[in-house]
Amino acid sequence: MPTVLRSGPYRFYFYSHEPNEPPHVHVDRGDATIKIWLGDCTVARSHGFRAHEINAIIATTRENRDRMTEAWHEFFD
Repeated sequence: MPTVLRSGPYRFYFYSHEPNEPPHVHVDRGDATIKIWLGDCTVARSHGFRAHEINAIIATTRENRDRMTEAWHEFFD
C-alpha cells in the first residue's frame, strides 16, 4: 500500500492490487475511510467521516491531485 501523502491525521494511499480501476486514493483516519477518484475528485465511497472532514479531504486531494496521479501511473505503468 504505497502512501502518497500524509496530511494532519490523514493518510492518502492506494492499494497495489487495483490497477484495473481509474486512478484513485484511499484516505484513512483511525477507523474512518474514504475512496476518492482522482480524475474529478469525487467520492466513490466513505465510511466514518463527517461532512466537514470529507470537504477538507477533497480539498487536499485537489491540491495534490497531480502528484497523486503521477504516483499512481509510476506505480502501475
